[in-house]
Amino acid sequence: MVTREAVVAFIAEAGAIADSEELAAERGWDHVALVGVIKSLEAAGMVTSEPMKRESWKLTEEAEGYRANGSPEAQVFNFLSSRQSSSQNSDIDAALGDVAKIGFSVAMKNKWIQVDKQSKQVTAATQSITDATQADLVAFPNLAKERIDQLKKRKLVQLVKTTSFRTTPTEGFSTDVRKKETAITAEMCSKGTWAAESFKAINLTNVSGIPCQGGHLHPLMKVKQEIRQILLLMGFEEMPTNRWVESSFWNFDSLFQPQQHPARDAHDTFFIQSPARAQNIPRDYLERVKEMHEHGGHGSTGWNYTWSEDEARKTILRTHTTAVSARMLKLFAEDYEKTGVFMPRKCFSIDRVFRNETLDATHLAEFHQVEGFVADRGLGLGHLIGVLKEFFRRQGITNLRFKPAFNPYTEPSMEIFGFHPMLNKWVELGNSGIFRPEMLLPMGLPEDVTVMAWGVSLERPTMINYGIANIRDLFGFKQDIAVTKKNPVCWIKATEVAA
Repeated sequence: MVTREAVVAFIAEAGAIADSEELAAERGWDHVALVGVIKSLEAAGMVTSEPMKRESWKLTEEAEGYRANGSPEAQVFNFLSSRQSSSQNSDIDAALGDVAKIGFSVAMKNKWIQVDKQSKQVTAATQSITDATQADLVAFPNLAKERIDQLKKRKLVQLVKTTSFRTTPTEGFSTDVRKKETAITAEMCSKGTWAAESFKAINLTNVSGIPCQGGHLHPLMKVKQEIRQILLLMGFEEMPTNRWVESSFWNFDSLFQPQQHPARDAHDTFFIQSPARAQNIPRDYLERVKEMHEHGGHGSTGWNYTWSEDEARKTILRTHTTAVSARMLKLFAEDYEKTGVFMPRKCFSIDRVFRNETLDATHLAEFHQVEGFVADRGLGLGHLIGVLKEFFRRQGITNLRFKPAFNPYTEPSMEIFGFHPMLNKWVELGNSGIFRPEMLLPMGLPEDVTVMAWGVSLERPTMINYGIANIRDLFGFKQDIAVTKKNPVCWIKATEVAA
């Protein structure tokens, strides 16, 4: 058992502890207990310690079993070789359990065993084998790198991280290991024993306390502020985005998206259980949207189906901030109906949206969307491409591609791609297009007004700017707080603003 006295005696004799892990192994001490003694001596000002981090590979518990009994494929072969007749798969499973499932395919690949196609009987295909895997496990870790890599692929070795300490005595080091008193008591004063006591020195260096580690901005917050500044400098105004829970009407129907569209099912959308139905939808506007869906108008044939108000009133977590744009355009249409004058507008929003998607390196179920639109007369696709190029240029992303696409509420439509240097591939940044008349005219906007719009991910440009390959390292519960603390502020340059 490691004791404070034994550790102090060793330091006094040897002059230092070169490696706490080696010392623990040499003396038969528990390393964790030894580190505890070292830390207590360090707290008393008697020693200083320096951590030494190590990484090493060791055999897993599964590998230890294979080391003793042979690899799974060898165990399957040995079982079949020991039998006088052929066997069924069920016989192997009963004899070897889980090992059979692992070893059967490898033994077949190595042509150690064979299966009769007619009877499905399994027999040994050779007289003897060489179990290279068991030999590697016995020789581990004295193996060539490629052999260790093979063991890694089979998950037979695991990475072990350890921390050892180099410990040196300070000027306050003493072989007197009596516990130092921290305060003079009334009893010490009355008995006069205080003079013989040893007191712990008062530390006045940290009287102000440890500085609070706070105020670090997440990379998404930095890029969000940058993009907001870019759009404001480009003359856009910000829209309110305080509706995370939205009705299917504003999220889908007002955008001329049919109710049978696959994006509206549970595989892509999160539906709200309570409240399950939205109430405050303007009746006259709802009827115009219904008419456009069922029969069309203004030159459109619509979708030619029976539109359901119940479906439109279902509440969801919004799948895009285009619902925000739809609400804002409806307000502009109401102003036009009151005044008879349409004023060109440029608006944007940046907020969270939700998709019931499969999670991978570039997709999350919860992410941020940058939405923008320009409403004016005489606009076309060339204007949209120009705005998008300028928008991304100010972010430092100049390698862009545009691909024709289909959206129910935009025509023509384009997907936006940016090149990701870390992934070495083109990554989809968002979608864009010209809002269809079937969406705008039921709102009450003038027929000669064009609205070009786009919606892009906030995470994708952030990943490109910060060189992050996996979106889960940027946003979500797996994100390392060190990423937030260490990443520099990412502001746009003054020269780019001026441009």
